[in-house]
Amino acid sequence: MTLTLNETIQGKYERLQTSLRELERVVVAFSGGVDSTLLLRAALETLGADAVLAVIGESDSYPAREMAEAKRLAEEMGARYTVIESEEMTDARFVANPSDRCYYCKSDLFGRLVKLAGQEGYAAVLDGNNADDAGDWRPGQRAGRELGVRSPLLETGLTKAEIRELSRAFGLSTWDKPSYACLASRIPYGTAITRDALETIETAEDFLRNLGFAQVRVRHHEKVARIEVPAAEIAHLLDPILRARIAARLRELGYQYVTLDLEGYRTGSMNEVL
Repeated sequence: MTLTLNETIQGKYERLQTSLRELERVVVAFSGGVDSTLLLRAALETLGADAVLAVIGESDSYPAREMAEAKRLAEEMGARYTVIESEEMTDARFVANPSDRCYYCKSDLFGRLVKLAGQEGYAAVLDGNNADDAGDWRPGQRAGRELGVRSPLLETGLTKAEIRELSRAFGLSTWDKPSYACLASRIPYGTAITRDALETIETAEDFLRNLGFAQVRVRHHEKVARIEVPAAEIAHLLDPILRARIAARLRELGYQYVTLDLEGYRTGSMNEVL
């Protein structure tokens, strides 16, 4: 497909396609986010639907809203997909919520995908890590490397902004989708992860999204909810009527105190203590 893009992005996309052709048959770890959606779209265009399998990991830390969206996107793109249930909550190391929590989660999920790929004759498992992820605290990447999972977007140097531009050129609805991370990332390191906490966080964030806050985090400090929205949207959230609605609903969910982070939303705010 010929895209109207600058030469740098066009060249990176062509290198991505070359890398995919060398693999021939691939499993794509698919979440329905910006990165994995572009990767799946590129794999389908380059290799054809018969050579690509999207795998969605189902877990307590993956919201039902995101699961439904991932399935819809896969079907919309004509991709074959399957759902694998993760058992991260049975791993005491994950539940204890250390700073490398993601390592245990990804070890479980990627281990299952690598096993599936071997059984079904796929050459590699691919994830959606991009070039911007290289400098962040992402212990899940270590799990991927240990298991031989490939990161073609990162390998070809595609940044988040470039992935969004490619997605827009392809007409993908995810081109401007807000960044997402699993629900466990809302719980401070060292605080045990429970299904009740994950369910409460999911319900609270769904409520806020339904009020129009597309990019939102409810950081779960036991009985304290710390809300993050983009700095530009703080004034809107502080509308007296809206603020009262939010406080009342989150109190219904069990929070004693409902707070607003005045620094606004930023990726990985829980990592600031590391």
